[in-house]
Amino acid sequence: MNFKDKVISILKLIPYGRVTTYGTIATLANVPRGARLVGGVLHYNSEKHDLPWHRVINRHGFISTTCFDHLKGAQKALLEDEGVEVSKDFMVDLDKYGWWG
Repeated sequence: MNFKDKVISILKLIPYGRVTTYGTIATLANVPRGARLVGGVLHYNSEKHDLPWHRVINRHGFISTTCFDHLKGAQKALLEDEGVEVSKDFMVDLDKYGWWG
């Protein structure tokens, strides 16, 4: 299985109401320094594979997307719809909502 397919498989495992980080997904896909690559997989494959892109945030718990296809406000709203608390400055408590595989 190639990296993209591993990432897609891992993304589908993230439970409803939980979040994980780009780096965690990269590590689970056996490319521990591939966090940016995970972002690329998400960007180009989220709609095609119906991926829960909104459940992936950065290692500090921050919604860090800058993409016009996946806006911070939309990600915040999707997470809040799942019961995840997101602060006004787009932070999520990883201790409370984090999923690590």
